[in-house]
Order: sequence, then structure tokens, then C-alpha cells
Amino acid sequence: MRGLFRAMAMAALVLAMGAGAGELTVSRADYAEKLQGFWLGQCLANWTGIVTEMDKIGVGEGEQLVFYTRDDWGKEDQPSFFGFRRPDLSRNIDWVRRAPNQIWGADDDTDIEYMYQHLLAQHETSRLTGEQIRDGWLTHIFDENNSPLSDGRGGGENFLWVSNQRAHDLMHEGIVPPATSDPANNELSEMIDAQLTTEIFGLFAPGRPDIALEMAHLPIRTTASGEAKLASDFYVIMHALAAGIDAGQPAKEQVHAMAAEARSLLPDESTTAKMYDFVKSRYDADVPWEQARDEVFQRYQVEQQDGYDMTSREIFCNACFASGINFAASIVSLLYGEGDYQETVKIAVLAGWDSDNPAATWGGLLGFMAGKAGIEEMFGQKFSERYNIHRTRTGFPTPNGVDDFTNMAATGVGIVDRVVVEEMGGEVQAEAWIIPEATP
Repeated sequence: MRGLFRAMAMAALVLAMGAGAGELTVSRADYAEKLQGFWLGQCLANWTGIVTEMDKIGVGEGEQLVFYTRDDWGKEDQPSFFGFRRPDLSRNIDWVRRAPNQIWGADDDTDIEYMYQHLLAQHETSRLTGEQIRDGWLTHIFDENNSPLSDGRGGGENFLWVSNQRAHDLMHEGIVPPATSDPANNELSEMIDAQLTTEIFGLFAPGRPDIALEMAHLPIRTTASGEAKLASDFYVIMHALAAGIDAGQPAKEQVHAMAAEARSLLPDESTTAKMYDFVKSRYDADVPWEQARDEVFQRYQVEQQDGYDMTSREIFCNACFASGINFAASIVSLLYGEGDYQETVKIAVLAGWDSDNPAATWGGLLGFMAGKAGIEEMFGQKFSERYNIHRTRTGFPTPNGVDDFTNMAATGVGIVDRVVVEEMGGEVQAEAWIIPEATP
């Protein structure tokens, strides 16, 4: 399997390193600042997306197509499919910001990535075992089914849904990943969950999607199978390629080249690949993003083309949490956003379905590419860099559960140090990583 991934990634490395270059040199200090941008970009986009999460999933009263458009940015937030509003965040559809004297709260788009980073550092490894993943989940995730433990764990909201929740239940029964994503055990393994919990593995293998996919394989297979795994692979590849972009090229060219490379590593016959190709065809046809999104709804949730059959399964809310429909929506925002952080996140927030998830994914990727300082320059303000992991998770060795992006980035750099040497056969210098190209 390792040889297969390395062979598949050769073309990707031509993009990341430049033909014939043979190796990638990455500044460790610059990478740390970019990792801070990843965490800030995710949090900003995640909390902005929560305002519209599940507001629009397609058909409304009278079978009329109901979605937001670009004109809804800045207007009043509408109730979600479940009847909820988030006036505590924003009454209008607008950026949810946290100033330096405030704290970002953890959410399911960031907290399991934080946990995986912690586990890699704790176990001093590049590859987590199924047992390490299970033990980490049981240590750091509340158990809603039991009364509180002596240290306060359990008995409250655990901020898990669909496949994540099912996998957590299976772990309590003694089942270990990847069996926790086996459809025979987990009937929800085609939902979105792994797409929002594993992108960070791409950043642990800069310029090397082959290594990133190997590192992420078991974490992805903790909750995802089939097409949901492929969508998660796509996101991991995108993040791995981000380290090797040509900064001299416009952002649109950078992001579109990365997306094309990630698409090339998906099986052509897969629904995930066909969804990407359909959205790309609409982008190339120069139709507005709203029309592309509406056509995604028609093609996949009404006509059930390209093997996407969630509607016929009669899953609650027409499988609004499914991997596929949210992947297609994410590609709308990625392509039409053209590498611009604010435009990409705005489209993701307005596109519909589980809107905070694609927003957080691309917010993290583009935040990494811009760096923390770059995001603050875009918005003309300083943001908080404090992060309360204990809002949703438990048992981390941080004062009152509050960490900060500088420390989180330093932990990430330490993991990359190990990966460069142990997985890539590269070199860690005082100021830079020397990363060799993949070999077939």
C-alpha cells in the first residue's frame, strides 16, 4: 500500500516541488506561523459557518427550492432545519470574530484534530494505532450514556453526531478502529464526520500527500468508509500540497492546481470524483455559484445521479449530514472562491447543508496558506489566539483547558520533525526541513 500511494503521488510532487527539483526545503519558523493561520482560519470560518449550519438543505414548503444566495450575506439569519437560531453568535449572517481578550471555543470541526495532534505528540509517533485512537477517544470525549465520572467526565453534551457518535459507542463496546467504520458495525460510515476531523494530517506531511494519506488512513477509517473515505482523502491531499505551492502564482492558480492534483488521485469511477467533475464543469461553464449549487441539489438529491442514492434511503433530513452532498457543496466554494479566504468562506457559509464544515475545512487550508498575520491583515484586526479545548473535550494538560495557537503550532512542528526523519528519510536542520521527493 505504501508503494502504491508513493507512486500515485509522484505527479503531485511535480506540482509541489517543481519538475526535477528532487527535494522541498521548508522553513520551520514560517511553517509554525502558517500552522497558527490554520487554527485561526479554521476557528473563524467554523464559528461563522455555525450561524447558517443546516439552515438550508434544499426543498422548503410547496417543494420550492430554498437556499441562500450571495445577497443574503449580512442579512438576518434564518432558523435551521431543526428550528434553531444562533443569536448568541450573530443575528445576521456575518463574520463571528473573537478579539484578543476573548477565547475561541472548540467545536467538532477542530477538537478531534486537536486530539489527534495531542495523541501523536504524546505517543511520540507518526502513526496512531487503533488502540491508541480508541483510548484517546475514550479519554478525551464525554460519554453521554453514563453519569459523570469522578473527574467530571460523562453525563453531558459530547458534541458528537452521526458516525462519530456511533464509532464512540462502538469503542465503549470494545471495538477498535478500523472496525468502528465497517458498515457492518457502523451504518452511518458514509456521513461527513471524517471530512472535518482529519485534514490536519496533510499538514504533518508537507509536500508529501503519499505520507499524509498513510498517516491519516486509520484516523479516517475510525468513522468513514467508501465514498466518505475518498472525500476525506481529498481534503488530506489538499493540505499536504499546500506546503509546496508556488507563492509567486496568484491564489486562484495555486488552489485550482492543488484541487486538480487531489482530484487526479481519486478513482475516476467513484461518486466523489464524479461530483468534483460535475461542479468543475459548472465552474468552467461560468454559471454563478448559486446556480451550480442548485444544480448539485437537482443532480444528486433529486435525480440521484453518479451513484449517489441517499434520497432513496430515506435518511433523516434527506441525509443532510452525508459525506457526498457536503463534499459537492465544498467544491462549489473551493472553486468559486478562487483562493480568496473571505470569498471562499462566504460561499461555504451560504451554500447550505452542514455549512460550517466546508467553511472550516477551506478556512483552515487558506488560513494556513496566508498565515496568521495574513488573515489579520485581510480583516484589518488582531484576533484571539486562545482556544478552549475543554468546551467540547476533556482531560488535556492545559490550564483550565485553554491552549493557544502559538503552542499548538509548536506541537505541530515537533510532529513534522519526526515525520520528516522517520517517514520521509529527510533532514531536520535548525531552520528548515529538507524533504526528499517520493520514490515509486
